[in-house]
Amino acid sequence: MAAERSSGSAQPLLVLRKVSEILNCFSVEFPEPTLQQIVRETGLPSSTCQRLVQNMVREGFLDRDGDRYRIGLRLVQWATPGTFGLDVVRLVHPYVQELRDSTGETACLYMRDGAYRTVVAVAETRHVVMRPFLVGQVMPIHAGAPGKIFLAFDPEARQAIEAAELTRYTSATPDTWEKLDTQVSNARAAGFYAAFGERNSDVGSISAPVFNHAGRLAAVLGVGFPTQRVGPDDVGRLGPAVADAARAASAALGYMGKNLPS
Repeated sequence: MAAERSSGSAQPLLVLRKVSEILNCFSVEFPEPTLQQIVRETGLPSSTCQRLVQNMVREGFLDRDGDRYRIGLRLVQWATPGTFGLDVVRLVHPYVQELRDSTGETACLYMRDGAYRTVVAVAETRHVVMRPFLVGQVMPIHAGAPGKIFLAFDPEARQAIEAAELTRYTSATPDTWEKLDTQVSNARAAGFYAAFGERNSDVGSISAPVFNHAGRLAAVLGVGFPTQRVGPDDVGRLGPAVADAARAASAALGYMGKNLPS
């Protein structure tokens, strides 16, 4: 009896190991192996491998196209929730650094949580005069350029602040819905937005949207700077640079849309 229980409890682990060996045959460089290639790579008996692969196709772990196989949509769907945030930061981070290098200003990546935006990646300027932006820093979305982008391209962002008060931090902070809606409309039309002194009187920002493969807003990419160095006259130079970096970051996330202003 003990031997039977031991054998029975070990069997699922053995099957999982074989399934793992089959899944290890798939990679970015080699995404569509044939059954014969899977058999060769795993070293499993041909009949065993064929049976497992057929079951994996049936359960959605794998998809079949002719004599080739690829990772199934169901497996991708299961993986997405656990990797989404990490993947966005990891994939976009090089563009954050490139934006810092091309503009000379501190570049930041933001994600939204309700009525607030949070810095999730930073590449600091090399200028001596700077305003610090820190990973984990939380700010309201109605003040500053990143918030205008969230409100312009994320339908749920407006709903998140409708019950909130438009706190006025400086004389430039939009404190009426009419002002805010006009700014959001301008951001949507241009594909980027520049704000000066809305949250702190001596800080400005320029931001643009980053979309994911499904065409949804994944994050906001932008630069922040002291207004003593960058002013409205610099928007014509920096705005397109920010928008270009955001488009490149969107492409890295698999976005194929054509609806972004250029």
